[in-house]
Amino acid sequence: NTSINRLSSSTAQYKLYNQLQVPSTRYQTIIKIMGTKMTTRSTILVLGLVAGIADVSSFTVPNAKVANNRVQSPGNVQTLFALTERQMQFWEDVDDTLNDVEVVFKSDDGQGQGIDRIRDFAKSAQGITPAPQGLAPGHQPSEENVEGLTAKPFWDVASDPINFPWAEKLEANAHIIAEEFQAKLDREQALFTGDSAWQNNVMGAGWSAFRLQRLGVWNVQNCKEFPRTYDLLKSLDIPIAVRGVCFARQAPGSGVQPHSDGRNFILTSHLGLKIPEGCWIQVGEERTSWEEGKLTTLDTSFEHSTGNPTKLDRHVLIIDFWHPDLTEAERAALEAVYDLRNKFETGQVPVRKPRSLVEAEGGLKGIFGSLFSGGEK
Repeated sequence: NTSINRLSSSTAQYKLYNQLQVPSTRYQTIIKIMGTKMTTRSTILVLGLVAGIADVSSFTVPNAKVANNRVQSPGNVQTLFALTERQMQFWEDVDDTLNDVEVVFKSDDGQGQGIDRIRDFAKSAQGITPAPQGLAPGHQPSEENVEGLTAKPFWDVASDPINFPWAEKLEANAHIIAEEFQAKLDREQALFTGDSAWQNNVMGAGWSAFRLQRLGVWNVQNCKEFPRTYDLLKSLDIPIAVRGVCFARQAPGSGVQPHSDGRNFILTSHLGLKIPEGCWIQVGEERTSWEEGKLTTLDTSFEHSTGNPTKLDRHVLIIDFWHPDLTEAERAALEAVYDLRNKFETGQVPVRKPRSLVEAEGGLKGIFGSLFSGGEK
């Protein structure tokens, strides 16, 4: 027998939704039951309200094994999910959103661009399917993963006008950004701030940012400080992804610790603005440096780290954009999912009881009645 005393909110099924800062006081622990027959000998049902982060007290499944925070059993119990009602609502709304996207991109003949890979992404992000495996040394994709995308540490985007038509133009106009950035820096030294406690743990206290865009929303006030940069970026029609755009500073004598951002469907370009000699960036097993006025582009689902061993600040403009292997429909689907996440995070989506719980309530009463009366079905 295998006992599970606690499921942490850092497990796979929390990764996407766990960023939502939505208060919730009700937690459900649910076991997915395979098949139609359930007996008191082969299946233990636990369905209840718990406090804090989804606690499961003295929960036992006969002959079960625990792998990657999942209960695996040769019997009827396949997977243990621990989701709040708000999380369950989120994933139901994701499914509705993907249905809407699919309709938009379906052609008259019923074909069109499919989004099966994004539906698989949703299953992976919830922990329903196995965690993805890396495709190369240092590749560490998270559960927020789209299968079948090219994976390599560095990309030469400026030399690939077919996939990245904006990159060469950005490099040709990099002086506009550099000049405006330097002028602002001369006027305001305290431009950069840290993002979060998590960032300080991973990125280090020496890394800080000034954000222009995040989750598809331009920061109007910040963009007013860099009007020429904003106008240039908008004119290039860059397929900017969810993490957005920011100026980033690496303080002297500091560095970013090795880590993976996990999401394999986003690429990241660093436009070099002020690069002291000796600064470096390592992605997977490859190490290089930045060059002022040039783009250094990486796949941050590889483990990566940086260092600034000099006595001067290092500055880059960071742009996150969609992986070129995604179809238009897949990009639209991912944009819709993360837009929904942002709406949940900011409280724009009213709370409702998950449909799956409403539908299950009547059946569960009968199930518990049979279990605790000792009968079998």
